[in-house]
Formats: sequence, structure tokens, C-alpha cells
Amino acid sequence: MPTTLAEMAARHTECLDFVIVSGDSYVDHPSFGGALIGRWLESLGYTVGMLARPDPSDVAAFRALGKPRLAFLVAGGALDSMVCSYTANRRRRAEDEYAPGGDPCLCRSADGSLHAYLVNGKATNARPDRAVIAYCGRCREAYKGVPVIAGGLEASLRRLSHYDYLSDTVRKPIILDAKADLVIYGMAERAIAEVAQRLAANASAGVSTENASFDASMLRGIRGTVWRSSREGDVPVTALRLPDHATAAVDAGAFAESFAVQYRNTDPGSALPLCELAAGQFVVQEPPQAPLSREELDAVYSLRFERVWHPAYDAYGGVPAFAEVKFSIASSRGCYGACAFCALAFHQGRIVTSRSKDSIVAEARELTTLRGFKGYIHDIGGPTANFRGPACKKQAAGSACVTRRCLTPELCPSLVVSHRDYLDVLRAVRSLPGIKKAFVRSGIRFDYVMADKDDAFLRELALYHVSGQLKVAPEHVSARVLALMGKPRHEVYDGFARAWAKTNRELGLKQYLVPYFIASHPGSELVDAIELAEYLRDSGFVPDQVQDFYPTPGTLATAMYHSGLDPLSMQPVYVARGAKERAMQRALLQYSKPENRELVLEALRFAGRTDLIGRGPRCLVS
Repeated sequence: MPTTLAEMAARHTECLDFVIVSGDSYVDHPSFGGALIGRWLESLGYTVGMLARPDPSDVAAFRALGKPRLAFLVAGGALDSMVCSYTANRRRRAEDEYAPGGDPCLCRSADGSLHAYLVNGKATNARPDRAVIAYCGRCREAYKGVPVIAGGLEASLRRLSHYDYLSDTVRKPIILDAKADLVIYGMAERAIAEVAQRLAANASAGVSTENASFDASMLRGIRGTVWRSSREGDVPVTALRLPDHATAAVDAGAFAESFAVQYRNTDPGSALPLCELAAGQFVVQEPPQAPLSREELDAVYSLRFERVWHPAYDAYGGVPAFAEVKFSIASSRGCYGACAFCALAFHQGRIVTSRSKDSIVAEARELTTLRGFKGYIHDIGGPTANFRGPACKKQAAGSACVTRRCLTPELCPSLVVSHRDYLDVLRAVRSLPGIKKAFVRSGIRFDYVMADKDDAFLRELALYHVSGQLKVAPEHVSARVLALMGKPRHEVYDGFARAWAKTNRELGLKQYLVPYFIASHPGSELVDAIELAEYLRDSGFVPDQVQDFYPTPGTLATAMYHSGLDPLSMQPVYVARGAKERAMQRALLQYSKPENRELVLEALRFAGRTDLIGRGPRCLVS
């Protein structure tokens, strides 16, 4: 897609229908949302250009492709901009994997060249905080009257009142702060197609937007979108009324109540419209779009992509985030795992859809022809690699349960457990000429593996799709914490670990499990962190990395963190808020590191566990 006027001229394009504005570098690959939506719109007959990482202080950078005929489409990037720019300890990140060469200071000038973004003469992060808000404002300045539509992960997860960790406040729906005409949430193909059709019809009717405000009311009623109105009479009569923003912003119980209603209205088969009053505006969330069918998903991934970064980044060594996905294949969307710390239920939804074997095999064949391919496909998977279809007959019919999880606390009796379809795909890909190995790195749900009476998947996973180690995510060992996380009981993980070891012994392989754990998740007290530390001591495993719980918009765990309540039960939940306790919980998970000794000693003394201090075999630190 063109990124400059010169590139537009080379395509004999005088005016673009849509200009996509993104906080990420432009990589023309289906794993990058801007590229996917752009190519999708092109397939529908529209002309599309890309403004990637424009200089946020220069309105001329937002005019670089001229005035779009239909709309600006604004996204913060593949990650929420605050998560991309700050750590869980609220420290500025030194690198941005979605920036040229990983340099967070590089941005795009009006002429398409790259430069360091300067503030008071000092190079600083070119991805603005809350990028969607900043970019929408610049688009408004660039061309008055042009519709501005926000989408992507950041807009999707901030679509209604949400807790913002960096400011420690509950912020308004992003459509208000961004002054956008519409927000598209979730996977956007269906919604953007309908939006484009309405905008094109409006333009064909000769309605002028020159120096005038766009009448956004023409975009109301589209599933998967959020709109606003100053008139209560515009709100659908079927809409559920959420607590007003002014109340949710100061009342933790009201915030938890609001989140619970939102959480239970993410299913396209049963969701109702939602309405929230904020800053004198009625913000309406339409029900979610239905997920794409297998045939539709195949069609999207069969679109033509260059599968490279834009040549402007060559001098900087490219875009680091591209390395992992360059030779990977996305096989599915959606996840019914329902982990509390994950936002997938709010963004992709709980109904899993997947591409056909033929579509995946065709992409694998294409990968073998690309420059730099050495025979290894890095991943064939999705949000959860071994989920390839709906969880049950109810999901297959287009609806998901809103009152229970599919896998925890116990497996739902209606859950369909089978790896046959996924195995069929993996076997077909690994049999292709030029494929040495096809890895599975997306992560597997080990409790789902254990529920499968056929051990073929576990054996073939070990034999063909892993090299030395398998990364899995038990996340914790405390029963209380695991229940709040929506993860299986620790005994299930132990059973999987034994099955993995047994399978590898039988195959004559030496391959290990690398478990991931989260420190300071809501519900975790020091005693729980100590329980996990003792487990690590007894298992002989010392994690190289530990993930601190990061409260991000759109997750059940973030609602717990802010409110101190489990929104689904309204029961109190312990929350480790202070930097000191969070640091102690993290240090306990890496108790053997010398730099953690003082924190571990302090944590054990505070918890009354001095029996773990000393030189005995069960001691954590001396």
C-alpha cells in the first residue's frame, strides 16, 4: 500500500479512499492489523494508504497522503500504546519492537523520511501515550470534516469506561477522548466493510463534508461498533444501562458491576447493546459481530501480501517484531480458555474459528519460496494453538455461555475434546517439500491435552513440533490464585508434566517443560508467592523470567486489581498494590538470585516463615 504521494503516483492513484494511521511500522504481513485491514479494503475495491508512526507533533505528517475521500482509520498498533511504551513497574521501555530497528524515537516525516522525534531538543518516544487519542486529534486538524474511525486493540479494549494503570484512574470511553466518529471493536473485517459501504454511498450521494462536521449518525447500528450521541432518545430501547462513568470512576463496586455486564455481553449470539453516560454523552456499544466462518477466514488470509517491511526501514535493519511472525502461520482466532488476565474474550471473542487445512498448506508452500526461508516454520497456531474449533455444539451454532468457563474449575461436560483436525493440519504441513520442521510455539492448553483420551497429539508434538523444550503456562500453584485466574488446578499441570516426561522417554528424547508464572496476580498474597517458591525449590526449576501482573484494559483480572472485587461474584479479592510487595512476590519466584536475597529475607520475615531462612535443604535463602 502507498505510504507517500510518489508511491500513489506509481499506482496511478490520485486520491485515496482510506488512510490508515498506525503507531507501528508498516509491515505488509497478515499478522499486522493495519496491513490486514488495508488489504481487505483493497479487495473490496477501495484505495488505501498507510501512515505508519507519523510524527505526532507535525500535522503535516498527517496530510502526507492527501485528503482521504472516505475516512481516516486510526489504530494505536498491535499492542496498547501504554503497554508498548511502559513496563509493569511504570518505567519507560528502552525499545519498541514495532519501531524501525527497535528504536522507539523514530517516526515518519511529512515527506515519508524517518527522523528522531525531539521534545525540547531530546530524542523521545515517537509513539504518543494513548496513541489513538493523539492520532485522532491530528487527523481532525489535518482535514476538517473527514470522518475519523478508531479501531485496533487499543480502541477495542478501551471502548467503554476502563481502568488505566499508568494514571491509576478510570478513564472515559475512548470515543469521547479521541473525539472519533466511530470505534470499531474486535476483529474488524465485517464491521469495516459495512462502514465503508455506508461512507461510499454517502460520498456518491454528493454530500459535502468540506469545512463541516461529519454526520456520524449514518454509521449507527453496525455490530461491533461504538458510537455516541447527546440525545438519550437515540439509545436503542433494548440497551442495557451501565453505571454512569462519573459513578464508575469513583465507586469500585460500580466499576466492577459495569465490567461484569460488559463481560457477559461479549457473545454475538446473546449480547444486547450497552449504554453508558459519560461527560454528557450517551456512548452505545452495539453487540459484537459474529466471527468469520472458515471460508471467510480463508479468503482473508489468501489476500496478497508482500510479506516484508517497507523498504524505508532497510537502513535500520527492519522491524524486530517481524522476525517471529515472518515464517509463522496464524491458523485460528478466538479462545474459550477464559484466563482472567487475558483480553481475548473482549477482542477476538470466545468462539474459535480456524482456517482450513488447504488454506494453511497453501501459505506454508508460499513461505518456502520466500527469501531467507531455511525450512523452519516458526509457529502454526493462534491464541491457543490446540483450539481449532468451537468448544461445543452451542458455540458451533453461534453462541457461547456467559455464566461459566469451558475448562475451569472443571471441564464442561459439553466440551468437544479432539486434536484430530489440528493433527491433520500439522501432518500436511510437515510433509511438504522444503519443510524441515514446523514448530508449535503459540502455547497449548495443557488441560485440554490431558482431557484427550488419544495421546497421538502429545506424541507427535514431542516428536515433530518441539526442539528441546516446550513452553507452557501453569501461571501459579496456589488453588485460590488459580481459581481467580481461570486456570486449571495445579494437579492437572503436574499430570501433564508427568505425561510429557513419559512420552519423551518412550521416544528416546530429552525435552523439557519451561513453565511460565505470574507474580502478584489479584488474589495472590505473600503466602501464595511463598507456596510457589517452595514448589520451584522442590521441582529444581528456577525461572529465568517472571512476568509481573500488568493491569491492562479489558481483562477480568484488571477489574479485580482496580476494584478489589471479583466482578463475577462481587466477592472481595486481595490485591498486592504497593511496589514493595509486588517486588517481594517477584523476588520469591527467583529466590536463588543473589540480587533478590534482601527482598526474599524481608518477605519471609514479614510472612512469619523464618523456617525457610538458613542452610537447610528446605530453606530458600540463608
